[in-house]
Amino acid sequence: MAQLDISEKLTILADAAKYDASCSSSGAKKRDSRGGKGMGSTMEGGGICHAYAPDGRCISLLKILLTNSCVFDCHYCINRKSSNVRRARFTAQEVVALTLDFYGRNYIEGLFLSSGIIRSPDYTMEQIVEVARSLREDHDFRGYIHLKTIPDADPELVRKAGCHADRVSINVELPTTSGLKRLAPEKSETRIEGAMGSMRHAIEDGADARKRYRSAPLFAPSGQSTQMIVGADAATDRDIVARAASLYGRFDLKRVYYSAFSPIPDASAVLPLKRPPLMREHRLYQSDWMIRFYGYQPEEVGAAADPATGMLPLDMDPKLAWALKFRDHFPVDVNRAPREMLLRIPGLGPKAVASILDARRCRRLRLEDIGRLTVSVKKLRPFVIAEDWRPTILADRAELRPLVAPRREQLELFAA
Repeated sequence: MAQLDISEKLTILADAAKYDASCSSSGAKKRDSRGGKGMGSTMEGGGICHAYAPDGRCISLLKILLTNSCVFDCHYCINRKSSNVRRARFTAQEVVALTLDFYGRNYIEGLFLSSGIIRSPDYTMEQIVEVARSLREDHDFRGYIHLKTIPDADPELVRKAGCHADRVSINVELPTTSGLKRLAPEKSETRIEGAMGSMRHAIEDGADARKRYRSAPLFAPSGQSTQMIVGADAATDRDIVARAASLYGRFDLKRVYYSAFSPIPDASAVLPLKRPPLMREHRLYQSDWMIRFYGYQPEEVGAAADPATGMLPLDMDPKLAWALKFRDHFPVDVNRAPREMLLRIPGLGPKAVASILDARRCRRLRLEDIGRLTVSVKKLRPFVIAEDWRPTILADRAELRPLVAPRREQLELFAA
């Protein structure tokens, strides 16, 4: 490998890191630097690379790979062994120096670090852990750290990552076992899920220790996340939704991230020729929200998909698609319905529902009251009953679709 300076390495390895979608500072524990001790500080926030705190502040994370060299040859990965890309590698101390320098210049408030596999999984994991250890112990860095761990590495090394990081992530890569065997034969679903299970137990043990002893050290206080690639194999949206729900339940994940497959140079013949619509990735995130925040079961979200293809509709969000398919559940009386049914009304989110529950204790709500809580009252009118409003005709799906679905130009704008 030719000798590169730090700026050249940063250009290569920051660009290579863009394929990692699971970069978020949401759920980070607050650490401060009062008393003039320590470096870095972060508040809770959410996002990818640029996270936003509840007060509107932007939290920036340095998002890089330790190296884009790899001994594995996964078909979908631009950094695979057989890929013809320019390679670079940081040392652990170079990453530490970059993080401190960027923080000192007020460019960042944390680090997201991933890597290709060099020499062996254990060696690579040792280098990743050394970056976090040095930042925490040698420099008393108090900022956010998210480490992408390697499931094939020694479990003790993976555990050490949690001792220094706010969040860890272990990628399941692909939604189905058959897809993983076909496109990443060197990786094992059993080993990946085994590592995720071990991490869950370690996080739970750490949380329990903190409840018992205030002096107990933090262990991955922001939990663990994962990422799966969408569109590289034959998995349907229904398959992906079911897989994500299973991962949430079994491993207590904070987030499942979806990354639309993007064609890469010198691509393998087994890969699709073009990427899936970006709207598909967006619809999967919406389905994820339905399960996590709206109380839907995975099979209910799957029911919104096309029975023949298993794909969620691209021209409307899955919550609206479900409401149109199960029209007999509507209209819902906003002055009487329980929270669970209010959350199923298209156009209403958890905050709006909470406001409705509070307001209706004092008075009966009119349609205009509901309209103040949502972006568009047009979408929810066919699905609600209010003090001064009741749909005159219980329209079927075909009649409702053009009234509530987004216009074509809106979809085209999103895709662009």
